[in-house]
Amino acid sequence: MSRIGKMPIVLPAGVSATINGHAVEIKGPKGTLTREFSDKIDIELTDGVIKVTRRSDEPEERSLHGLTRALLNNMVIGVSTGFEKRLTLVGVGYRAAMNGNKLSLIVGKSHPVEMDPGSDLKVEVPQPNIIVISGIDKEKVGAFAANVREVRQPEPYKGKGIRYSDEYVRRKAGKAGAKA
Repeated sequence: MSRIGKMPIVLPAGVSATINGHAVEIKGPKGTLTREFSDKIDIELTDGVIKVTRRSDEPEERSLHGLTRALLNNMVIGVSTGFEKRLTLVGVGYRAAMNGNKLSLIVGKSHPVEMDPGSDLKVEVPQPNIIVISGIDKEKVGAFAANVREVRQPEPYKGKGIRYSDEYVRRKAGKAGAKA
């Protein structure tokens, strides 16, 4: 039995779930999330507790068991508290700003890079070198943060680039014995 899959999901106060066949809709104070799940996994709602069960021990059903439970748990956490990713820009002249609803990055390229986060994500720039991405869908928050980081990934020699705030960039030594 899947250790993650067999754990029940307790709905916090203010969060409600509706199960219609294999489509699950979860409403909370931050918004509503809907997702369609595989018909090989059974999802049951009883007294504010969601339980995920599988019908057999087939390898595909075993892999879907823990995945379905994790996705449902992320939906519950998203509509109750939300998700957040923080990015830090490291480098001389590297900065970020919001242009209307678009994120503008100046990261050593010949032109500023403009990125549209979409309507369901909230992007803030509290300081020119810090970007905060938040939303209720963990996948979308993580995907947009990864796309922003991909514009200028941290390099190992000087450490310049866009990195997650909790990321450690392993530094390499430069050329040995070089004289300027």
